[in-house]
Amino acid sequence: MNSTYFDITNKIVIITGSSRGIGYAIARGFLESGALVHGISRTESDLSKEKNYTHHLIDLKDKKSIFDVVEKIGNYRMKIDTLINCAGQTLDLESEKIYDESIKNILEINLLSPYFLSASVIRFMKKNGGSIINITSIGSHLGFPNNPAYISSKAGLSGLTRSLSYDYAHLGIRVNNLVPGYFKTAMTKKSFDDPSKNKDRANRSLLRRWGDPKELIGPAIFLASKASSFITGTDIIVDGGWSIKGL
Repeated sequence: MNSTYFDITNKIVIITGSSRGIGYAIARGFLESGALVHGISRTESDLSKEKNYTHHLIDLKDKKSIFDVVEKIGNYRMKIDTLINCAGQTLDLESEKIYDESIKNILEINLLSPYFLSASVIRFMKKNGGSIINITSIGSHLGFPNNPAYISSKAGLSGLTRSLSYDYAHLGIRVNNLVPGYFKTAMTKKSFDDPSKNKDRANRSLLRRWGDPKELIGPAIFLASKASSFITGTDIIVDGGWSIKGL
């Protein structure tokens, strides 16, 4: 096999949520594979000490900040090859809190910021094409309890992917969903640390374990590289077999 199929050397990549969790793992993986990574989050990242990594501290609920940082990156690099929308928030909600202000924050981070980021990077992708990767969730397809804002936001993000892939395919811009199952991150720490929930979630996957964020690096590189040049508007599911498990 020609190894250049998966080559992302010197690709200009923007990754949100790069200070921890899945975003951090993917950002580090892309750096190690030779990409020039621009991370975006509301907190600092220790990746800032790495060569070829630039960190941008912004509030992803602020549309102007999104447009400004993409403009800065695009004008400096003269192109943007890949955008990975990974930043996300979740909150277990009791029924009486469904209309709390926190719902709005989750929708703004998980759905609206990817919308505005995608709209911003597309103009830098029009000449040479590009890849937009939205990190959704198996919750975008399946029902899960006590988390209506998160599930709604990820389902909306999945729909946004299909819409953008349709509208911009003629420019060589591919848009796909990377769909994780249960991974051990700061966001899932409460469930991971609960012996009963830990075991239950592990047993729901065919592989009978939780995912490691590093296991999303390969699928993300695949979607960012020419190895996936004829793939757009679809889901790459990385859930250990959770979503197809029967009895």
